[in-house]
Amino acid sequence: MTPPPTNVKQEDIKTKKPKQKTSKISQILDKTTTAFLMVIVVTYISFLTLPIIAVFLKLDIAQISTQLQNQGIIQAIELSLYTALIATLCSIILAVPTGYFLATRKFYGKTVIDTLMDLPLVLPPAVAGIALLYTFAPGGLLGPIFNRFGMIIPGYMGAVIIAQIFVASPFLIKSVKIGFENQDQAVYNSARILTGSRITVFFTISFPLAIRAIISGTLITWARSMGEFGATLMFAGNLPGITQTMPLAIYNMLYSDPIAGVMLSIVLISISFVVIVIVKLLEQKRYGDRK
Repeated sequence: MTPPPTNVKQEDIKTKKPKQKTSKISQILDKTTTAFLMVIVVTYISFLTLPIIAVFLKLDIAQISTQLQNQGIIQAIELSLYTALIATLCSIILAVPTGYFLATRKFYGKTVIDTLMDLPLVLPPAVAGIALLYTFAPGGLLGPIFNRFGMIIPGYMGAVIIAQIFVASPFLIKSVKIGFENQDQAVYNSARILTGSRITVFFTISFPLAIRAIISGTLITWARSMGEFGATLMFAGNLPGITQTMPLAIYNMLYSDPIAGVMLSIVLISISFVVIVIVKLLEQKRYGDRK
């Protein structure tokens, strides 16, 4: 038997030392990166949550019962609930068929149409308000048509609803499109072969499979309608009891009655929080079913 070569042991020792050094450097880098990442995460979370916490800290609990009897607050809440409900129902009627059509059809110019449908999501509120004015005001694009029937839209509740639909309904279209696009085409094609009717397939297959996406989009649309401010202010005005929704009332109360403004702000924050929680639960169930 030949003894093991001594060179191998020396090479092993040489190769182990750099590995140990590299391992220590990697550990230090990993710890540094993790610490830096945590600082960024904590900073960003604090940046988003501290302003919300600050609003709640301004609430005077002893004033809650008194503020809930404030006529200005009651009118703003009632008007917001009513107009947001009407705007959401109109958005369902308009957005669900449109989202289904865009998700299931291919045609020339579809990308342009998709872009136009998404445009209100990123438009500045002032631009949206001006666009609505130039369309529906008495001297606007469609104004003369409404004038023939004695209808003036700006300055009335109808203008609030139109502004909410314009700004909020694209959220529903996006959600509806995703819901229909993510369906199994094999199931859809099989149903088409068996029934031969698109309408039957829509109500028996496509719509039930997309119902969670539609509900999620509807909730987001309703919450966005409740929070609409800029386009409403520009297009409908800020008339108490007529066009003054909760965001507009908060704007007015900021200096005249800060406690009432804080109260309305907390109402809107709470509504938004509940809506987001429900939407997340629906999303978990939708994608959990696939798994």
